[in-house]
Order: sequence, then structure tokens, then C-alpha cells
Amino acid sequence: MRALVASSAAPEHIEMRTVPDPSPAPNEALVRVHAVSINRGELHRLSQAEDGTRFGWDLAGTVERAAADGSGPAEGTRVVCFIRGGAWAEYAAVPTLRVAPLPESLSFEAAAALPVAGVTALRMLRIDSVLGKRVLVTGAAGGVGRFAVQLATQGGAHVTAVVGSERRGRGLRELGAEEVIVALDPSLESYDIILESVGGASLATALGLVRPGGLIVSFGNSSREETTFMINTFYVRHGARLQGFLLLAPNQPPDFRDDLGYLAELAANDTLQVELDLVIDWNDARSAFAALRERRVHGKAVLRIE
Repeated sequence: MRALVASSAAPEHIEMRTVPDPSPAPNEALVRVHAVSINRGELHRLSQAEDGTRFGWDLAGTVERAAADGSGPAEGTRVVCFIRGGAWAEYAAVPTLRVAPLPESLSFEAAAALPVAGVTALRMLRIDSVLGKRVLVTGAAGGVGRFAVQLATQGGAHVTAVVGSERRGRGLRELGAEEVIVALDPSLESYDIILESVGGASLATALGLVRPGGLIVSFGNSSREETTFMINTFYVRHGARLQGFLLLAPNQPPDFRDDLGYLAELAANDTLQVELDLVIDWNDARSAFAALRERRVHGKAVLRIE
């Protein structure tokens, strides 16, 4: 079968190659892949990966062969899936704990955008109740940020979205953000919950903006910068906490079925808007990687696999 693999010598560090077909374990379904999405975390890893490394976490497709142990959806079922690498291919072997059926009304392209970005936003917002609270989301123009703005608003929060430019902030008010700002300022009002993905100076400023007893969830470092701050600015937050979040951490539930199914239903009912800023054939994948790297994608970038 064909797959996109890491190549240090190729443009955007990616190229199409022929690789062995998957050999599913008894608890894995063989899925014919129709669409995949690209995440910034994968983009960063590509440039440092060994030649031939397989990437890709998000996919949507059709069950080609059901799991041998009887778990998971039947052959022919439309599904959304999460795997720990190898989604950018014609076929994928997927543990049935990470497969959920798709409503007929939801496209493969929209579904492929849900797993990493959607589940990350959903699980972070479950750490503490957002009802009636002031929530700040940095990097709000990205995939996780746009889902987080919507889910927090639906949970009853007053949401402020932080973006890198006015252009990148377009559409966030329509998704529920009550305020959209271009940069964090230490003089801003304080917040109960801050979802922080930029790192560097942004995280340092966030430490001074969280309310006493509040929560900062750090889930990314898109700036690729170290964070330096005066610790006494955090002392006075009286019980505020800084918590890291990683979707693949050992303490995260390995079962994605309910979360994937919930997000898919929300998207199918138009309760959750899946913003596909770039949908392109996977034969032109390099242009999608370049657009994401250059921050020209507002929302999600998806590759169609015909």
C-alpha cells in the first residue's frame, strides 16, 4: 500500500512510498482510510524523524475487516479513529478502543479533524467545571483552540480567545468567544481557567493572570521558547495550579470510543463546528504541510485519500 513517510531529503520532510500492508492484532480493525488530518505536533516531529518513520494520529474511513476478537464495529461501518502513528496511509490497523462509528451525515473529512484536537479540548475542559467561569484560550485560532472555544462556551463559560493576529481571529466570535484579543497583556483581568498552548512569554504572562485558586493547563509550546518568570508573581495566586496535559500520557484513559462518538454526534448535529480551512488530496500533501508550518491554516488541515 502507499503511505506518507518521513524523509529528511524531501521537501517538507515527507514523501509517498510503498510500505507493507498492516497486519491487525486480534483486537484491531483493519480500516480503509478516506481522510486524515495533520497536527502541529506531527509537523514538529517530522524534521527530526528517522527516514521512513510513519506518522499520523487522526483518520476516518470504513472498516475493511472487523477485529478478530469480535470487538468493535462490523465490516463496512463508517468510523473515526485515533492511532499512535501510521494514519497517513491507504489502510490502518486500529485498536477497537480507539474506533467510533460515524453518523451518516458527517463527512470523512470533518470526522478526521476530530480525534486529537477535539479529544484534547474535551478532556482539558473536564479537569475543572467551566460553568460561569472566565476561561482564556491561547492559540485559539488552531484546531484545539477552536474546539475549546466552542466546548467551553457550551459549558457555560465566558470565553476570551487569544490569537496571533486579527486575521487569525476571524470567526471566533461566531464560535462563542465573547472577546478576541491579539496578545496577552499583564494588565488584563484575571481568569479562572487558562488553556495555554503557546509557551514562552505567553505562559509567563498567563501565570500572572490566573485567579487565586484557578487553573492553568499547559498543553503545547508552539513558540518553541523557554518560559522565564518571577515566582513571586505566582505565589500571590493562593492555590492556583499549573497543570500539564498530554493526550498520550500514561494517566489518560486509553479508551477513546465515548469521546470520539460524542464529538462526532455534536458535529453531525451542527452543535460543534468543524472548521476545515484546508482540504487537499494527499498526493499534494507537501503544500498542506507548508501551509500549516507557515501558519496559514485557521482551523484544521485535512488530506483526502482516494
